[in-house]
Parts: sequence; structure tokens; C-alpha cells
Amino acid sequence: MMITGHEIRKSFLDYFARHGHTIVRSSPLLPANDPTLLFANAGMNQFKDVFLGLEKRDYTKAASSQKCIRAGGKHNDLEEVGKTARHHTFFEMLGNFSFGDYFKEEAIVYAWEFLLKELKLPLERLWFTVYCEDDEAAELWKKVGAPQDRILRFDEKDNFWQMGETGPCGPCTEIHYYTGEDLNRQGPELVNGHGDDCIEIWNLVFMQFNRDETRKLTPLPKPSVDTGMGLERITAVMQGVKSNYDTDLILPIVQYVSELCGRRYDYSSSDGMSMRVIADHARATAFAIADGILPGNDGRSYVLRKIMRRAIYHGSHRLGMRDLFFHKVTDFVAHLMAVPYPELLASRNFCEKVVEGEERRFRHTLETCLPRFYDLMERSGGQMPKYKDLARLYDTYGLPPDLMKVMLQQQGYTFDQQCFDEAIAELQNAQAVAYTAVTRTREIYQKLAERLPKTEFTGYETTETLAAKVLTIVSNDKEVEVLSEGQQGEVVLSKTPFYAESGGQIGDSGVLENANTVVAVVDTVSPVSGLIVHKVKVKQGSLNVGDEVAALVDSERRRRIMLNHTATHLLHAALKEVLGNHVKQAGSLVAPDRLRFDFTHTAALTQEEITEIERLVNEQIQRNVTVTKQEMELEQALSSGAVALFGEKYSSRVRVVTVPGFSKELCGGTHVAYTGEIGLFKLISDSSISAGVRRIEAVTGPVAIERYQQASEILDGLAHTFKVSWSDLQTQIEKLQQQLKQAEAEVSALKLKLAEKQLADAAESALSINGIKVLARRVEQLERSAMRRLADELSHKLGSSVVVLGMEDDGKAALVVRVSSDLNQKIHAGKIVKQLAAIVGGGGGGRPDLAEAGGREVAKLDDALQAAYATVEAMLSQG
Repeated sequence: MMITGHEIRKSFLDYFARHGHTIVRSSPLLPANDPTLLFANAGMNQFKDVFLGLEKRDYTKAASSQKCIRAGGKHNDLEEVGKTARHHTFFEMLGNFSFGDYFKEEAIVYAWEFLLKELKLPLERLWFTVYCEDDEAAELWKKVGAPQDRILRFDEKDNFWQMGETGPCGPCTEIHYYTGEDLNRQGPELVNGHGDDCIEIWNLVFMQFNRDETRKLTPLPKPSVDTGMGLERITAVMQGVKSNYDTDLILPIVQYVSELCGRRYDYSSSDGMSMRVIADHARATAFAIADGILPGNDGRSYVLRKIMRRAIYHGSHRLGMRDLFFHKVTDFVAHLMAVPYPELLASRNFCEKVVEGEERRFRHTLETCLPRFYDLMERSGGQMPKYKDLARLYDTYGLPPDLMKVMLQQQGYTFDQQCFDEAIAELQNAQAVAYTAVTRTREIYQKLAERLPKTEFTGYETTETLAAKVLTIVSNDKEVEVLSEGQQGEVVLSKTPFYAESGGQIGDSGVLENANTVVAVVDTVSPVSGLIVHKVKVKQGSLNVGDEVAALVDSERRRRIMLNHTATHLLHAALKEVLGNHVKQAGSLVAPDRLRFDFTHTAALTQEEITEIERLVNEQIQRNVTVTKQEMELEQALSSGAVALFGEKYSSRVRVVTVPGFSKELCGGTHVAYTGEIGLFKLISDSSISAGVRRIEAVTGPVAIERYQQASEILDGLAHTFKVSWSDLQTQIEKLQQQLKQAEAEVSALKLKLAEKQLADAAESALSINGIKVLARRVEQLERSAMRRLADELSHKLGSSVVVLGMEDDGKAALVVRVSSDLNQKIHAGKIVKQLAAIVGGGGGGRPDLAEAGGREVAKLDDALQAAYATVEAMLSQG
């Protein structure tokens, strides 16, 4: 019986669990505190700080199956997905890791045993590559039983790994598998060669050195191991199929797409390629949305949007699916992968809404960007458009290159894929540089974290800590011995009650003092795990390394922050109860004066929903229950139902903050002891910050009371002015709004009549150009809609005609052009208004019969109106 992909994943994790590894669940695709990454793209991502020595875990060896997306930036093979057997946007990476525990020998033994004894792969199909200078790895492969002639040496390009230009690096050894039918045709030339006859299945990286700026390699004190094996690839090997898309992890999705479009799946056909694109992109989409990444216009959200739109294009334009379909495929993925990844089912309804909305928008976009393509062709003057312009159509407006290629071929042009790819790469490299131009951990902090003990945080129990020792002082990225009065710097203490900014909660402020010194703490941060840094300014005396100080947090400021932080947890739980379990935190700010909470949801909150959310939160406040805080193992916390937040990185032991019966979250922040301390909660705004993400702002405690008092004063004032009670205010205001609306309509009608009267004689004096009446006049103080109606009436009165009206509107020029329907084949209103708009420094367009424009140079409005006659005459002469 064929082993399944799910069974291979389980077999891998079970094997390493038996060999003393801690099994760590996949981190979300949204990278935790790593702005250099668009998506989690390797198993080692969540352990990066452990490898760098910036973070310590309770274990020294681990194994995982990591969800990964590689698309955009450095790893950008999006256009290859569906065309090849092994390119994907989404995949799973099996990996085992050693953090200064075991090294080359054990790693090679584990790989050998798992492949040959657990999976029972035939040795006669395996090849082993090592770095050309790594004699140790070559000997270890011989020791476990690999034949000498199957151990191959390659240079740095193929068998040496590095995290960056500097930093941890080392040789790697790879295991390759021959997939061909005839064993006699395999040979060393196929390894790392062209084609798919011999494929890499497992890479073992030995982090052995540190490379400095001079490229000198220094042995690391604790060498580590990072391995990676693609689940889809090893599943294809185990199931004896040539393509990852033919495995039981993906083929069911492809077959489902085949059923949806009513076409047979043929691997070698263009339809088959489109079905694979949709299957792969549906996997990426379902997993990304479940992990809180939504389509948008920036960064990873933009990449996800391009992935989704590529799939939608293949379904609608290549497979002929006229109805919305992509949400059905992502839902199928959720069911297929629900056992190992239950979060997919938990978010399926929300995912369906997001995907359906994106497909509607993109189908509309195609209607919009296709005219842009035709406009580009027109501007190219009968020549092949520039590839940078075509690339921008794809990158900015989402017009798929496959569609461009077809349309260009229809017009007799040859589409050079390489030129297009180069133009795309140029655009995306610029984006990647912009995206990765972020502040990296300063080297000084890394050195301090390696040398100093972990800062003892006392802030959960107190806001005052006496006899804290100054361990080091930093000024301008250098350690110094003293800070004098008036100087600023950064201070690390042996222990501190100051909370460092994290998880949305801003850092504490306060003072450090002793008998001779007063130092203001203006902010507190933790640039490296375990290191708390106080940003300070010396107000009195001087601060020296080795001094003992009293560390005093601004307790009132901290108290207000705590009110807002616990209220944020209550708000999160209330949103899930009112809106549904699809709600996920997408960002937050916990400050002393307010809280801000970003969450996944596709629609604005109704007044009824806002009222219910406020009621639920205030109900928990009124219960005045104990807010419990408990430390436990991460897996235990998650199994107990605690909510983990995407984009946050958690250690093996976590703090769980619980409001009994209502809220349970992983959180390292500071919180009230009883919910009643919050006093009052008031939601003050709900807005959209991107597609599928909304932002709530709210206040609590004294600030909420102040807001209610201000609202009461305003209502009292309005009630006094209108001489009605509070309960009658809304009715009175609605009545006044209706009266105002009616009065405005009457004024607008009078203005229109006045304009009609003023232009009555002008219509009679319209110029005749080639038998067509042309009238261009200025009007005053009309609504835009009234100006359009006036143009319609004049056109009807004049018959075969062109009417151009202009006016000043809020300090800008406004133009409308009306062309009678009998002239639409000769004269286009949109082209006329475009030329006139250029005169007033603006732009516009519209239909052949009606078009509008605006411009900032109102002083040139009369010039534009006068130019209308010559513009019409020129068009007639061309026709």
C-alpha cells in the first residue's frame, strides 16, 4: 500500500522524537519579528536567533515540518510554477536542527537511517555530495555505508551555505535520488546537472564558521546543524511519480479543478499547466490567509495578491470558468490539509470571503487594465511596446504576461520572455531592496547578549527595584564607562522592573537614581532576546558602570498601560464572539492614553455589532474577576486553548494570561490583577487599513470617563440649542438635514434655470464647423451634475453638435464635453476633454458622447474653452 504524504511527515517527526529531538510546530507563514522576510521560507527561520546566539531555548535539538512560501524578492519563481515538476509557491520543509549539540557525524547517521531504514529507499539510487574541502563529511558517509564512487565533491556554489555576506556559514552535504527507470543510465554527471533524472532530496548544513568582513573564516565555539527536506519532493520519490503535482498532497486539488472547469487533466497540455497553477496557488492562499496574511498593495500582501490573481486569470481566461471559482478551491485545500493543520478549517469561512472578494476585484481589474494595454499599444505608434512598460502593467495592474503574450501575437509582435523577465527582475529587485532596507539588530547588542547574563525582569511583581547594578553603558554604539549630566545613552541593568516594548505594549519610562544621580528613562526596548535596554538621559550627577541604582517605573503611566492591555485581550475575545472565529489580531498598540487593535475582517462594524462588543467587554469589567497569569510549556498552552498571535515569536515556555470563561492568550505583557480595575471601555473608531484588515481604537479608565463627560456636554449643548430632550435630538437633526437638503435642491434648480436663461441666446450663436454646431461657454456656480444636465439640454436643442462647458469649482477648473450621438463615429468626447484638460493642467476622460475633466490652473479655463473650436475642427479634418 502506498505511503501517504501525511504519513511521511509523521514518520519524520516520530523518528526524530525517538532520538531526543523536541518536536516544534510550524511557525506561521507571517515571520515573527523579522522584517527582512516576506514569508517564512525555510525551517530554520524560527530558530534564526538561536543559531545566532541571540536567543536560548530549553532544548538543544529540534525537528519540525515548516510551512513555507517562496515568492517575491530573492526566491521568486512565480512564473515557473505549474510549468515544472517541482516549482511551488507553498511547500512544507521537513528539518532537524542542532543548536551546539550534535554535529556532522550524528546528522549524517540520522539522515542515512531515516532514508534507508525508515523509508527503505534503495541505496543504488542515492548519491551524496560534499563540499570539496570537507574531508570529514566524505569519510562519515563512507563510515555509514555509502559507496566511495557515490560520494561526490562540489565547490562553494553547490555545497557551501551562508546566512549572509558575513556571519554563520559552513559546508553542506546533499543527498540526491536517481528517478530514472534504467539504473544503468545514472552517473555522477547527472548530480547537480540539467534535467530531473537526479534530484536533491535532503540538504544538511553544517554551521561551522563565522565569516567576517575580510571573508576570513573563524570556527564557531558551538557548531550547529540545519537540515531541510521538501515534503512534496520526498513524497514524489516514495510514491514513484515524476512530478510533485502527482502526489496525494496536490493531485486531489488538481483533479478538483478539473471537475470545476469540466476539462480533462492532461499533464502535458496547457490546460494541465493551468490546473497545476491553480492547485499550487490555492495552497499558498489558504495557508497564508489562515496565518493572517491578506492580499493588499504592499510587501507580502502584494505578493499574495499576485499569486491569487495569477490563479484567477488561469481559471477565468485559460480554463474558461466564467463564475467565481477560486474560493471553492481554497476551501477544498482546507479540508484536504485539515488534519495536520486544523487552523485551515477554523478560518475557512473568512478565507472564502477574502478570496471571493479578491476574485471579484480582479475580474473588474481585467476590465480596467485591458484598456491600459490597448492605450499602451496606441502610444507605441505601431512599434513593439517597451518591456519596462509591459512589466509595469503586470506588476502594477496585475495584467498577466501570458495574456499580454497572446494579445501581442495577435497583433503580429513577438513576445521575448527573457526581455520581459529582465524587466520584471529590475522592478522586483528595486522592491526587494526597498523592502529589506530595515534596521537590523545592531552589532553592539549581539555582543552584549553573548557576554552579559539575561536581564532579570521584576516588573510583573513591582514597579520599583532597589539595588539594581549597572552592567554596561552604551553611547553611539560603543560601550563607555560613564554618562555625565546632560548626556544620553543606553543602560543595561542586572535586574529591572521596566517593561521593554513588545507585543504592541510600549516600553516603560521612569527614573534610575541613587544618592548622587538622577537619570530619566525615556523608553525601554529589548533588541535581543534576554537583553533589556533602558534609553536614558542623565538629569543630575553622573552614571557609572558598576553603580547601584533604584529603578523606578512611572507607576501611573504603567497602570494606564495595564488597563489598556487587559482591555485589548477582552476586545479580542469579544470580536471573536460577535464576528466569528476568523478574527485574528493583525497588530496592536497599547499606550497609556488609548489602545489600537488591528484584526482580520472584511466589513465595517455595524452599530449593533459595536454596541454588543462594548457590552461584552464592559460586562467582563463589571464581573471584576481575577486575571490569572501562568507560565507553562508552549505546547501545553496551545493545547489548553490559549490564543497565539501571528507575527509573535514564542519560547518553549510561555506566559498565559486568562480572564476565566472569556479570554485566554499567550502574552508577556503587564496586566491588571482584576478586570474591574479597567473601570470602563469605550470604542471610539472603526476603520479599514487594507483589504480584509480593520482597525479599532478604544479608550479605558479615566480617559473613557473623560470621553463620556465630553459627549454629555456636547449633547446637553445641542439639546439646549434645539430646545429638545436628548431622546429627541436625533429626530430634530434628521428633520433639519432634510430641510437643508430640500433647500439645496431648490437653490441648485434655480441656478440651473438661471444658467439656461443666460445660455439661451448663446446657443443661437453657436459656431458652425463643417455643418456641425459647436458651443463652448463658461457657466457659474453649478453643481457638476447640473452642468452635465445643462450640456445635455443644449445638445438636444442644437441637434448635431458639440457642447463644451467650463466653470470654476472649489478653486479648480471643471470641464464637460457633450457630443450628440450621431457624431460619435467622427468625434470622441473623451479625446476632446483630454486635450482641453491639458491646458488647465489636469486630466480627464469619458465616453464618446460624454466626458469630464478637471485642472488646477483655473486662470486658463477661458483659453481651454476657446481651444475647443480648433480641437473639434482638427478632429473633423482627420476623419
